[in-house]
Parts: sequence; C-alpha cells; structure tokens
Amino acid sequence: MCGRFTLATPDPAQIRARFGVGESLEVRRRYNVAPGDDVLAVISRREGPRGALLRWGLIPHWASDPGGLGVKTINARAETVAERPAYRDAFARRRCLIVADGFYEWAAGTPHRITRADGAPFAFAGLWASWRPADDVEPLRSCAIVTTAATERLRGLHDRMPVILAPSDEADWIDPASPPGRLHDLLRGFEATAHRPVSRAVNDARHDAPDCLDPPEQAALF
Repeated sequence: MCGRFTLATPDPAQIRARFGVGESLEVRRRYNVAPGDDVLAVISRREGPRGALLRWGLIPHWASDPGGLGVKTINARAETVAERPAYRDAFARRRCLIVADGFYEWAAGTPHRITRADGAPFAFAGLWASWRPADDVEPLRSCAIVTTAATERLRGLHDRMPVILAPSDEADWIDPASPPGRLHDLLRGFEATAHRPVSRAVNDARHDAPDCLDPPEQAALF
C-alpha cells in the first residue's frame, strides 16, 4: 500500500536535471501528496520521454464514468498488474516514472517516512492512462503506483511497499519495447531504504506543509 508520499527535495533544478522533466512544468515541494492530487511524472511518447502532471488514481480509457474509481486505483499489485482489467492496458503500453523522495506508512498509529538510505530522489514504477469524457474536452491523464511485497526491513510497517526503481532500470520501465519478462523482473522491493517516525500532521490529507516531516515530539496534534 502507498497512500501518501513526498517530493520535498528543496532544489527544483535537481529534480529537472535528474529526471529531464524540462522547464515548462512547475516542480513544487510537496510534503503530503494524497490520492486525487496531480503528481510529477515522466511518460514515454513517440518523441521520447517527457515530463507530465498526472492525477493520482488511474482512470482506464474504457471507463464510462470515472465516479469514485480513482480512489480505488491508486495502487496496482505487481503480482496481478498484467491481468487486472483496470491496469493491463497501461502495463502493456503506458508505463511511467512517478517522481518522489519518500513515502509514508503507519505503524501503531504513528506515521513513518520511508526514503532511500542516501536520501536521494527516486522514481516509483507507475502506470498511466488517458480518459476523455467528450471530444471537445481535455483528456484526464491519471496514474497508479505499482506495489510489491515489502522487504524485510519494512515489513514491520506494512506487508506491501511501492516499487522504487533503481536509476539504471528507469529507462527499461518506460521503454515501449521492453519485454514483459524484463518488466516483471523490475517489480521487486528496493532494499536500501531508511525510515523514521514523523509528525501526525501528515494524518490530514489536506495538510501539505514542512511540519509533516517534523519528529513526533514536535508535532501538532491533529
């Protein structure tokens, strides 16, 4: 499960250089990204990879009415992503990188922020879709994060974790020519993580401020 994440890296230029998202997209510091928010992503197009903003909560192109579907499709399980109707087309043709630098899990009511051990920004393995309600309306582009079994280090927090791609694997993940076997090999737990308890301010999905990262003893009670 991944229900909240961060992109709190202070220097937007670092994110632009690392992921090649270009200058046209705003790169905002985010401390509490929640389902339904627009997230920074890298998608593959005919002209090559490019940055995009995608709504978190995947709406398949065939949906007649998205309704509350996106709330149920923020995560796709690695074990079934190639078969589930909501995700299989995206897995086959529309994979993306979702840019982050941490994510949250809760244990005994306490939120923890999980990062790479070196604190560097990273990419979740993502899927994306484009849903158009009518010909004269801009399409809604949305995404889901692929999850897998948690590593032993994180199993005390949750039995699932988002797939964090190694930088050397990111190009293969979004390459339309990557064979299914290679793609499934990438959907594994990332071992080099660190985590610490943080403020209960993060419990409020509407609250997106630096105090989400404060230690628990500095937290305002929500």
